[in-house]
Amino acid sequence: MAVYLMLTTLTDQGRRTLKEKPERIRGVNKEVEAMGVKILSQYATLGIYDFLNLIEAPDNETMLKVATEFGARGTIQVMTLPALTIDQFISKLKG
Repeated sequence: MAVYLMLTTLTDQGRRTLKEKPERIRGVNKEVEAMGVKILSQYATLGIYDFLNLIEAPDNETMLKVATEFGARGTIQVMTLPALTIDQFISKLKG
C-alpha cells in the first residue's frame, strides 16, 4: 500500500460545522476508511493548513476518489501528496 499526506484547510462552512460538532471529525474518518484507505495518523495544525493526515491507500486512483469526494462537499480544500519512506527513496535512486 502507498502512503499519502493529505493536507486540508477548512472553508467557512467547514469551520462552522466543526465548531458546532467537533466530533464530526471521527465520523468523517469512518467515511474515509469506508472508501478503502486507512488513516495512519492525524493532526490538527497551525498555519496555512488546519489538518495533516497520513493515509495508506492501495493506489493513486483511490486517493483521487477520496480527495475529490471530500473536497466536493465544500467544507475543506484538499492537497494530497504521495510519500515515500527514506529507505524507499534511497532504493529507487539506487536502481
